[in-house]
Amino acid sequence: MRCSLYRLLPVSLLALAALPLCAQDAPSTDAPPPKSHAKAQEDIPVDPNTLKVQVNLVDVYFSARDHNGFVTGLGRNDCQLFEEGKLQNIKNLTAEKNLPLTIGILLDTSGSQEHVLPLEQESANRFLREVITPKDEAFLISFDVNVDLLADFTNSPRELQRAIDKASINTASSSAGIPGIGGGPMPTSNPRGTLLYDAVYLAAHEKLSTQTGRKIMVLLTDGGDQGSQETLKTASEAAQKSNAIVYVILLADHPFYGGYGGAFNGRAQMEQLAHDTGGRVIDVGNNGRKLEDAFDQIQDELRTQYLASYTPDNKTADGKFRKLKLDCGKGLDIQARRGYYAIAGDNPNDN
Repeated sequence: MRCSLYRLLPVSLLALAALPLCAQDAPSTDAPPPKSHAKAQEDIPVDPNTLKVQVNLVDVYFSARDHNGFVTGLGRNDCQLFEEGKLQNIKNLTAEKNLPLTIGILLDTSGSQEHVLPLEQESANRFLREVITPKDEAFLISFDVNVDLLADFTNSPRELQRAIDKASINTASSSAGIPGIGGGPMPTSNPRGTLLYDAVYLAAHEKLSTQTGRKIMVLLTDGGDQGSQETLKTASEAAQKSNAIVYVILLADHPFYGGYGGAFNGRAQMEQLAHDTGGRVIDVGNNGRKLEDAFDQIQDELRTQYLASYTPDNKTADGKFRKLKLDCGKGLDIQARRGYYAIAGDNPNDN
């Protein structure tokens, strides 16, 4: 049974209320423990790897590469961080490969992916088996003419595999139901609709924005969007506000596009989405070996990821976007988010 995430104005809240009917949320590994009434000597020690959220502290996850590959061993004095062109004082810079990780896998199940979906499923399953640990969580969303939550937060690779294996191509449906609550397809005038931007927005806004720590989104798609209510701009903003890194793995079903005059070129849009959030685009065509390599590259980045934290000089929560630039020396290519939104009442870590 698919559980639709999509929203129509206030329907978004109804969709969230309906999620437990399809999958039960697992508690975040970063959530603080409940207040204990036990004796002091019986208190459970706090995991030192748990993220401590501090007021006005901005977290910037990044990776560094040179011509030989990913660079390890960087320290606080090796990098400079600028906000709106002004040098900031980096309080901490540490390697964070062991910090809890939240992963959102977004599968394109529109008609254009019919012949590459099995490749997506096989590679995504292997990736999650190798990456997910007991302290991590992942969820699975498919998008086509609808946006569906196939698996909610879980640290079970087996549960995720069952959900991934059940994903199927969906171009349109005539079944009745209430859009946004899992009862029917999104109304669309295009039978080949692909609600990519809606899927990114919902994954970021309704799932990842409530989590702390490292957060990534992996999109397996040809990059084409048709029929979304959200736009590239609003989807990108939602991802940035949730502090999620977006990786896009571009797959193209060549036989499908051969009958329609060539592939939809959504690469430029996907490059912008990935660049804005500190991720990147990996083009694999319809090659299974390249797809596996793409997931391996993402794993390598996660294993060599850094966290730079600073308190901005400008502490005004005006809701505006603030540009960031991180420089760790000549010859190093830094992959980090482009900026953050200073939202009133929120910690910049969770924007």
